[in-house]
Amino acid sequence: MATMSALQSSFTSLSLSSNSSFLGQRLLSPISLSAASPVKPAENPCLVQAKLKRWERKECKPNSLPVLHKMHVKFGDTVKVISGRDKGKIGEVTKIFTHNSTIVIKDVNLKTKHMKSREEGEPGQIVKIEAPIHSSNVMLYSKDKDVISRVGHKVLEDGQKVRYLIKTGEIIDTVEKWKQLKEAKDKETTQVAVTSSS
Repeated sequence: MATMSALQSSFTSLSLSSNSSFLGQRLLSPISLSAASPVKPAENPCLVQAKLKRWERKECKPNSLPVLHKMHVKFGDTVKVISGRDKGKIGEVTKIFTHNSTIVIKDVNLKTKHMKSREEGEPGQIVKIEAPIHSSNVMLYSKDKDVISRVGHKVLEDGQKVRYLIKTGEIIDTVEKWKQLKEAKDKETTQVAVTSSS
């Protein structure tokens, strides 16, 4: 009985107020939490950052997908580089990265890559690869008139929306061109599949 009363008295003497601490940590009273100002939502809730590379962070939508930027060039366009080390070179767009507005052009912006040997006995090699270049560094090029031009959009009589070169009036998006590009891409994929299987 005596020990029980001693325990009760020690618990009553222990007060857990907002000024006291328990094991070195400050305790907050429920009054101070409720009196705090309400939390304001962020002004721009969609400014989420996605980590694409260790050094590169890009804006994302609320569903964590990266914001895709519209570009004036598409796959298969003939472009001319207007700034940078490869200024003046002409090539065809072979790859597009919409999350950071970069493109890969055939035989432009070549970088040296050192490849390790994959199998035993196979020697390593040094190869040239095409590195991406920002889309703002290129302009569309007309092979017929030998000029570069900005791109415009117009709707034809049949209701088809196409791109055209403003300087020359030449239409870029034609059905025949897209068919040729698709056939060429299909050929490449079948050749890659054949070489990898053998």
